[in-house]
Amino acid sequence: MNSVGMGQRPQNRRQQVVKFLWVGIWLAYLSAPVRDLLHGGHSDGVVVLGWIGLAAFVFWYFTLVVRAGRGERNGVVLGSVAVLAAQSTVLSLTLGREWLVLYVYVAIASGAALPFRIARWMIPAVSALLTGAALVVPGGTAFLTGLLFPALLGGFSMTGVRELIRTTTELREARATVAQLAANEERLRLARDLHDLLGHSLSLITLKSELAGRMLPGHPEKAAQQVADIEQVSRQALVDVRAAVAGYRKPRLLEELAGARVALTAAGITAELPAEPDLDGVPEDSETALAWALREAVTNVVRHSGARRCTVELLRRRTLDGLLLELAVEDDGSGGPRGGPRGGPGGGPGGGPGNGLTGLTERLTQAGGTLEAGRARNGFLLIARAPVAAVPADVGSGA
Repeated sequence: MNSVGMGQRPQNRRQQVVKFLWVGIWLAYLSAPVRDLLHGGHSDGVVVLGWIGLAAFVFWYFTLVVRAGRGERNGVVLGSVAVLAAQSTVLSLTLGREWLVLYVYVAIASGAALPFRIARWMIPAVSALLTGAALVVPGGTAFLTGLLFPALLGGFSMTGVRELIRTTTELREARATVAQLAANEERLRLARDLHDLLGHSLSLITLKSELAGRMLPGHPEKAAQQVADIEQVSRQALVDVRAAVAGYRKPRLLEELAGARVALTAAGITAELPAEPDLDGVPEDSETALAWALREAVTNVVRHSGARRCTVELLRRRTLDGLLLELAVEDDGSGGPRGGPRGGPGGGPGGGPGNGLTGLTERLTQAGGTLEAGRARNGFLLIARAPVAAVPADVGSGA
């Protein structure tokens, strides 16, 4: 693209030329000083000095306006405006009233390069300086009316343009930040999904592989069944990973309860699970978050606890924050070889909360719920709560 977006710096030579043309088109109003140098009857020395002064003024003006908004300190910009004002005064007093038009450029540069809190005082000051010079220069009062209004209008108009450019730049930066945050959130979602999916499936595959290895010598038929189960779990894990990458994977509590029973039984852990839960009025986000919590909790019980029994409860509780669906997973294990807390991969025995519990906390927070996990009297207890949107008439709340 060859156009220059508002608030953007030129990226190539063509864009630089376009920007200079837009700024330079307003130099057409310098025709009065140019005519004065060509036909004003000045001596050759004065004409040479006049051309040098006009070139210096245009160069300084371009430098100030083109670099406006690039973060220069206000003191530097004020000094540059003062240089322009001094040049205008010297040229007007020495060469005549045609040069009073330079003050209009000083006012415009003030509005373009200075923040409004300073420009609102600087533009009237430049206009006052223009008025004073017009009163001193012979015949200057005839030009005053035609120059004072453009100086005030042009200067304050440029303050609006400056604010528009600044706002556009901030919006562009905010849009880029939002896009980056969205990408980061998607990466976190994918990381959580893959952790939860593969952690559960690989744990089950490992258990069944160990069972198949122990059964092979004396019970090849049972070992073959375990291998068939491994194949089924592997295929389902592949489907789940593809769905997670596509963003469509949303587990359901019924499915996870069934999967929990299979995983706990395969690990030789006695499972006490609720009957088919009542999910009336439970939002999809709440159910999904609790389903992930159940999967992570059971995976940790199988992998880290050394437990013999695991109890899962699913209750409705009325609290000050409203009706909640509460999932409690408790085991009687020691928490691993050193009895440390369990947090999934990265938070194994003896470590702090790992990726699993951290990801669950994020999921439940997004759904408006909470997570509690820690040592219980007889083992380890995880409690996940998520809001319920509506309460069926025949459902009572828990204690």
